[in-house]
Amino acid sequence: MIVVENLHKHFGSKVAVDGVSFTVKKGEVLGFLGPNGAGKSTTMRMVTGFLPPTLGRVTIGGADIEENEIEAKSKIGYLPEAAPLYSDMTVEGFLRFAAEMRRVPAGEITAAVNKAIETTFLEPVRHQSVDTLSKGYRHRTCFAQSIIHDPEVLILDEPTDGLDPNQKQEIRQLIRRMGETKAIIFSTHILEEVEASCTRAIIIDRGRVIADGTPAELMAKASNAGIVTLRASGLAGSGIKAELEKLSAVASVEVIKSEENGITARITPAKGKTDKLSSAVFGVCKDKNLTVDELRVEEGRLDLLFREITKTDADK
Repeated sequence: MIVVENLHKHFGSKVAVDGVSFTVKKGEVLGFLGPNGAGKSTTMRMVTGFLPPTLGRVTIGGADIEENEIEAKSKIGYLPEAAPLYSDMTVEGFLRFAAEMRRVPAGEITAAVNKAIETTFLEPVRHQSVDTLSKGYRHRTCFAQSIIHDPEVLILDEPTDGLDPNQKQEIRQLIRRMGETKAIIFSTHILEEVEASCTRAIIIDRGRVIADGTPAELMAKASNAGIVTLRASGLAGSGIKAELEKLSAVASVEVIKSEENGITARITPAKGKTDKLSSAVFGVCKDKNLTVDELRVEEGRLDLLFREITKTDADK
């Protein structure tokens, strides 16, 4: 549904986006991550046709966003960052206006408005003017306008920004449900949203894609992924450490506590041996008749990977 090919955007001498390429299929929710100034919003504005690219191509459902602008944009629902609203309109009035702008047939506008209101939990404020709404309800109203025409593609820029925890959870669940039948891209700074809502994620830094995969695939690339914490007794700590270091699946053994009759250690897997480490460690414990009080495998953390691969040159 979305094909982005070699996208570039220059603002004078500044390169904001530098050769970004990716695709999004129907039924896929793509999280778009990156530090401030990485090029996320600029990329999303080019994907929606709001900004023309300096170089590259975007197609939406087979329609080129520049050559077939109307056809491509008709397939998109767009929630921009700080989405605008007409404060003198009621929620229902604004959504009717949005439906007309989106060329929803006149006989279907009422049903479309009712569905958008129901989907985004706006019924309590249906008849309120926009200027009386809380920030959370204003944001939901903006979300409702993006889905009023039941688009095949949703582009959401920071869709939970400024919402309270309950409202964020509602929007995450909504994105996950809608992602079953649509192609969705949403940018976020909240990494837990990626794990909760996305089938896939891209990390962009300094205008380039530096990671692309499912949340599980990305977490597996974090430096802590597969590390085993072992607490065992039945042999001197130094002896257990020596046995562990013989294993080909072990890169290093960090002793947290060593005693005459036991050890607590953090064991890092060798490259490519993450999935073999825990069974190898348990095998040593079994062979040496050790009592295992704890054997825990760490899951990779997305926030750790994010920090590791988006470090500035000064941080490295």
